[in-house]
Amino acid sequence: MRRNFRKPLIVMSPKSLLRHKKCISSLDQMVEGSTFHRILWDYADEIGNLAPDKDIRRVVLCSGKVYYDLEEERDKRGLKDVYLMRVEQLYPFPFTALSKEMARFPNAEVVWCQEEPENAGAWYFIERRIERVLREMGHKPGTRPRYMGRPASASPATGSAKRHAMEQAKLVNEALTSPAETRKIARKSTVKKAAARKATAKKARAKKPAARK
Repeated sequence: MRRNFRKPLIVMSPKSLLRHKKCISSLDQMVEGSTFHRILWDYADEIGNLAPDKDIRRVVLCSGKVYYDLEEERDKRGLKDVYLMRVEQLYPFPFTALSKEMARFPNAEVVWCQEEPENAGAWYFIERRIERVLREMGHKPGTRPRYMGRPASASPATGSAKRHAMEQAKLVNEALTSPAETRKIARKSTVKKAAARKATAKKARAKKPAARK
């Protein structure tokens, strides 16, 4: 059937979003006059819980469920300078809409975050298109988006719930943390582990019985 408006007919979504408390829409967003938005804004920005646009240091582009994982961790850390922007239409790619939204953040670096392995999600398709948007608008911090997600894999899943949770926590942390902060955390972790090994060795020496004369 041909109609004079465009709305998505099929929604492919994880079951967890059907029960997610924040994955909701108000009635005002679905009544007459509403439209499908190719780019979705950060909810924290709507309630005034983020820094001014010029002070945003990183824009995390993503699509789908991972947004809620990123939002939860960002709120837990109290970060105000990271903006989460959802690209909800991958094709045809929304060049105009993304350019309009990205123009708000002249000083922010841009990263793409996804849950899927690097060779399975939208990254290989979307990378050049994001780069084109940033290049055409003359984005000063750089025109190449950085990838934050699982490494390339022959399998779409690890098969281990524990390993999956570890990988998910890692990609969320990398998406929210600057390279300098990541190195700082890594150094602290290395120092902490070295101190723990030293303490363990000291305890072991203290427990070792003295040699008889």
